Amino acid sequence: MSQNDDLPYEGLKVLDISQGVAGPHCGMLLARHGADVVKLEPLGGDWGRQVGNTYGDNCAYGMAFNRGKRSLALDLKNPDGNVIALRLAHEADVIIENNRPGVTTRLGLGYDTVTEQNPDVVYLSVTGFGQTGPMANLPATDSVIQAFSGLMSVNKDANGLPQRINLLAIDVVTGLYGFQAVAPALYRRAMKGGGVHIKTSLMEAIGAFQSAKMIEFELEKGETPVLGVPVAMFATQDGFLNINARRDQHFTAMCHIVGLPELADDPKYNTVPARRENEAELMPMLHAAAKNMTAGDLSAALTEADVLHAHVQDYGDYFASEHVREVEAVRWIEQSGVGRIPMPTIPGIRPPREGDPMVHAPHLGEHSREILVELGHSDQEVDALAQNGAIGLFEGNAAG
Repeated sequence: MSQNDDLPYEGLKVLDISQGVAGPHCGMLLARHGADVVKLEPLGGDWGRQVGNTYGDNCAYGMAFNRGKRSLALDLKNPDGNVIALRLAHEADVIIENNRPGVTTRLGLGYDTVTEQNPDVVYLSVTGFGQTGPMANLPATDSVIQAFSGLMSVNKDANGLPQRINLLAIDVVTGLYGFQAVAPALYRRAMKGGGVHIKTSLMEAIGAFQSAKMIEFELEKGETPVLGVPVAMFATQDGFLNINARRDQHFTAMCHIVGLPELADDPKYNTVPARRENEAELMPMLHAAAKNMTAGDLSAALTEADVLHAHVQDYGDYFASEHVREVEAVRWIEQSGVGRIPMPTIPGIRPPREGDPMVHAPHLGEHSREILVELGHSDQEVDALAQNGAIGLFEGNAAG
């Protein structure tokens, strides 16, 4: 019995021709649910293999969002390569692409072309700004959309300078929304028949993610209301704590803990509205008091009083957390060519196990020969395709 057995998408065929993070994230989630995901990438590799530092032919983002897939390195501009890609597209249940509008069509794999032979395909197109509109053909990246969407405007430093969230948040969110759109489309196809062309974009995905903030912005005429006071980062003698003591009983407890019991009864601060109104006067006193305590002492006292808070940790602290280890929120696996890496568990999906192919990130072209042999090509034909530049082969040690 394979380790894929009993996963809901076992037997589903996915052709993932997307690059970067957004489309590949969707494809990875399909793979982790049991789908056979063929990652079709250029001979030089998906550019998502080179985000940040590289480790052989992989990087952190590439390993995170391409695990569980099979890599076919192929030149879509080579006639023989294009024939192979179109054949895979005709057999696919799901196709994922994230080129600018019109590019995939020019490469011969557009929705209209594919559906001539595969009308029931669920076809996901991800762009930066959408398929139409004056900005449709502009280049878009995570940082561009963080700025354009308003996300940076609600993430400012102490001096009011808009800040970029230091991870590819837009792409990751778009991949999640892409997966949640593909899943019901597959259910609809199973129940009623018929495929669909799902069109989404980085811009639309992060807009949906920020729905509440956008509604709030409109209702408050651009002013972002304070949700509660104190809800803030506090520096201690030896670290930072994020504390949410906006409820009256929590505020009272915090005042006693930091040595300012008189504030708990002061009419300027003893109600939620009063604290919001007098935040500018209240917060400096609380910040100054917190600096007189160690993070451990303050955290212990807040825990005893049941006040919401958390140490500001780095990822190493998270990995070492007794709680994280107990619930196995992070598993450690061996990635060939890289070594031991952390693999956080995905909610609702069976945790990864050592040697599980579902968490192995493929090397470029690692499965080219395997996939073509499945299509009926002989080893000699595969070698000939490699020699004429239609495909790329990975002949190294791919044990993972």
